[in-house]
Amino acid sequence: MLPAKAVAPRPVVRPAAVEDEGSGRPCPACGTPNRPERKFCRRCAAELRPVPKAAPLPWWRTMWPFRRRTRAGSGRGVRLTVILAVVLALCAAGFLLLPAGRALIEDVRDKLGKATPITPVRTEASGALPGHPATNTTDGLNNKYWAAPGPGASVTYTFRKPFRLVDLIITNGASTSPEAYARQARALQVDLEVTTADGTRHVKELALSDKPVPHTVQTGISDATTVRLTLRSPVNLSGGRHLALAEVEFFQRS
Repeated sequence: MLPAKAVAPRPVVRPAAVEDEGSGRPCPACGTPNRPERKFCRRCAAELRPVPKAAPLPWWRTMWPFRRRTRAGSGRGVRLTVILAVVLALCAAGFLLLPAGRALIEDVRDKLGKATPITPVRTEASGALPGHPATNTTDGLNNKYWAAPGPGASVTYTFRKPFRLVDLIITNGASTSPEAYARQARALQVDLEVTTADGTRHVKELALSDKPVPHTVQTGISDATTVRLTLRSPVNLSGGRHLALAEVEFFQRS
């Protein structure tokens, strides 16, 4: 019988004595005290300084385009562009809701659009001399005129439906002919009063030059229904002359 093969004795695990480091930060896993400069437990190697968890994002940061991306800086340009567009849209909406903003839009439409003539359905004057009624101011002829009885006389034009009064053209005096123009008196100031569909009155003083030429007046008034012209500041009103107004033309936005 052969002798048995020698077998090394099995190792015996003995707990190693851990050097006592006194008081210190306890390990969150085994409770062993550790010096403050240690990052891992000297007994169980557990991490002593775990990375704190990030605070949860607010609800609005979880929605596009405000949500945080995985890569740093990814999508930042898109977010800034969207935010800037939203701010500009809000500013534009607030501006357009103001009366000044609405008036600016209407003025731009007046300049970009085409003005077409419109004729009133009724013409009434506070007075007129025989043979020279107020309807002569809307007959399309500049050699026939309305002979007003004197300063302060007015003529009112009524239209079938409200419209955007872009401008009007006033031909002062008796005619565009210099000879006929000089034979009659004319008003160098006209009070313009425009009434809209809601009853609002727009009043403006118009200064006219003493020349036999048409005078264009830009108005830009929406929903106009009636227009009244009152003659002021007459010139050459003597020697049996009339206070004459040859033609008034109205233009609306098409």
